[in-house]
Amino acid sequence: MMIIGMAFLVVILDQVVKYIVQHSMELGQTIPLIPHVFHLTYILNPGAAFGILANQSWIFLLVALALFVAFFVYRKRMEMTPLYFQAAVGMLLGGTLGNAIDRLRLHAVVDFFDFRIWPIFNVADIAICCGIALILLFYWRRAE
Repeated sequence: MMIIGMAFLVVILDQVVKYIVQHSMELGQTIPLIPHVFHLTYILNPGAAFGILANQSWIFLLVALALFVAFFVYRKRMEMTPLYFQAAVGMLLGGTLGNAIDRLRLHAVVDFFDFRIWPIFNVADIAICCGIALILLFYWRRAE
């Protein structure tokens, strides 16, 4: 239940924030919150980080599908893992679904967090990265 709950929370938060950005900013608009350091910049990213695989949404959608299939195959085993691992899987699934919704709707992902020295990203990307980091932590601790 933790996994589904976390995934649902991430998708809702991600889609609500993206909706707000899309309806309160113009495409390409940037709002400096900390000038030259952190801006809100509304873009549509047709690829992944750094723009790789631009306009190849079908690859990302296949990866998302494979991730959800793997979850359903292994979900019973995940019930015996620590809560942080379950939360991590939920973050990964929720972030993946949040970006997949964009790809299906817009053929691109809505991005807006702009630190100027890194590619612009969104809530779903944060959830995916945190989820992967916690999953790696779980396996690293298990190997000890």
